[in-house]
Amino acid sequence: MEKIRVSKLLSELGLCSRREADSYIEQGLVTVDGEVVNELGVRAFRHQKIELRSGAQKQQAARITVILNKPVGYISHFDDDQEYQPAASLIIPENYCQSPLDKGRSPRFNTRGLAPAGRLDIDSTGMLVLTQDGRIAKLLIGENSPIEKEYLVRVEGKLSFDDLDLLRSGLSLDDVPLKPAKVSWQNEDQLRFVLREGRNRQIRRMCELVGLKVLGLKRVRIGRISLGPLPPGQWRFLRPEEQF
Repeated sequence: MEKIRVSKLLSELGLCSRREADSYIEQGLVTVDGEVVNELGVRAFRHQKIELRSGAQKQQAARITVILNKPVGYISHFDDDQEYQPAASLIIPENYCQSPLDKGRSPRFNTRGLAPAGRLDIDSTGMLVLTQDGRIAKLLIGENSPIEKEYLVRVEGKLSFDDLDLLRSGLSLDDVPLKPAKVSWQNEDQLRFVLREGRNRQIRRMCELVGLKVLGLKRVRIGRISLGPLPPGQWRFLRPEEQF
């Protein structure tokens, strides 16, 4: 049986990201079978008990996750040439949407490390999650993520029953088959998509393959959390009781 890096095992267990694991190991906040390890690259067997110490758990509890209703014209990630504004630039106190459940919580916090867990292209709107917590990022965008993403898509064109079936299963992008999707009519010019993957401009490209033009795209749900009445350009905290 081969030993594996402890940082990888921690990530596989969903306890933290690999980057966070390296930081915790350096701080002496990881144990293997009850023994503290503090050397980067340390390895262990899969059957060994690997845990985070209370200091690491406290750091995780202090990390912030927010939900933003991204408007058109903002990109999800930072752009090196700064041609477009990143969505993270909207996470300021003036755009905070407080609910009664967040009473007493300050919208002022250190945004260092706050990064989008997933993408919405510049022409799309809706729910974008930004987090300092590697566990949430891995859950939402990690390989083989089980989390559903729901979109409302306004389209132009005619769609046959056969093409609707193709949208649900049978299409490929870049010669790679797409995972099955849930696709249905929401109203006479709007489709509802539920996906478990997020390829580049996936829904727009899927629609093009069956002769539809996308006029508007909005993400309204990620996992068990809905966007709800959050106004465009505003954000709120992910609450402790909320689970994706």
